[in-house]
Amino acid sequence: MPHDTPIPVDFWFDPTCPWAWLTSRWILEVARQRPLDVRWRLMSLTVLNEGRENLPERWHRDLALRLEAVRVCAAAEQRYGSGVLGRLYTELGTRFHLGKAPKERSTYAAALTAADLDPALADAAGSDAFDGAVRASHNDGIGRVGTDVGTPVIAVGDVAFFGPVVTPTPRGEAALRLWDGFLAVAGTDGFFELKRTRTRDPIFT
Repeated sequence: MPHDTPIPVDFWFDPTCPWAWLTSRWILEVARQRPLDVRWRLMSLTVLNEGRENLPERWHRDLALRLEAVRVCAAAEQRYGSGVLGRLYTELGTRFHLGKAPKERSTYAAALTAADLDPALADAAGSDAFDGAVRASHNDGIGRVGTDVGTPVIAVGDVAFFGPVVTPTPRGEAALRLWDGFLAVAGTDGFFELKRTRTRDPIFT
């Protein structure tokens, strides 16, 4: 593939996940320096954790709340097309992860407005009308990597991985080094996993 030909990159995200947010800012940093065609896709931590009865009760409550923002994204995608997901994700993530805004209708409406989308789509948060679309997108992404992972899922061509999980977001040359490493493992037949235990909380600065 010529160097100036954009590389298609599919990025599955749950807008409430801080780790996916950090990785998404990394992929945008790479796209600022390299020709990438980033295609944003929805997945849901709520759907991923369905049926896991061993989770604490507070997790079940939190996961139910997390589904709201994903539903709003699905409603926007259905109304305007998938091309709006990137900027809506940026507006939601800025509010959730940087502004510590609550997961509630006013936050969704403010993000929609800032993304030049109809704020009334915030009503989708409390409706199951878009759950089928959420599940279809989620299953597409998770079906490429298995259910023992989380968000984000990134696919380059026919190869998909969970992650990378990284904090803080790499910038400049550091972002490109990680990207080149990602391409290297994606191009290695039979490569499946490289992991260590996290020892830091998400760093957003």
